[in-house]
Amino acid sequence: MIFMFSYMILIMSMMIVLMNHPLSMGTMLLIQVLTISMITGSLSMNYWFSYILFLIMVGGMLVLFIYMTSIASNEKFKFSNWNLMLTLIFIAMSSLTIFLDQYFMEYLNFQTETINNLNFSSMISKFMNFPHNIILFVIITYLFITLIAVVKISKIKYGPLRQMN
Repeated sequence: MIFMFSYMILIMSMMIVLMNHPLSMGTMLLIQVLTISMITGSLSMNYWFSYILFLIMVGGMLVLFIYMTSIASNEKFKFSNWNLMLTLIFIAMSSLTIFLDQYFMEYLNFQTETINNLNFSSMISKFMNFPHNIILFVIITYLFITLIAVVKISKIKYGPLRQMN
């Protein structure tokens, strides 16, 4: 399962280079974050940190979407057949190469056993314990002060960045 998600991330990383519209790039980024969250959740003891990662990225994507709709013009979303054919050929060739190679599958099983033996909860708890928790509180305080500054700077009565007719 982890291999399938890792393979999806690799394919989407290759496909994002072929995208030329902000909406398709945002969709690819959102799907990548979803798969990374699934990998992180399956490797750790619980899905709490992957859930936080997904929510933060969705919040950032919403801000970017609002910015793009208020600034960018209304362009038509064109789907190129050449990019689709190139992507399908890349997916077919790489999936055949990976699934037919038995050595790679044995190596993959060894890697997943090694990954499962790591103790991820102890790594996360080290970040929350004494020497490092001061940095965590400084980051939380900085983000809170930045949030208050952005709210105070933006004028609510002026509305969006662009006037809507």
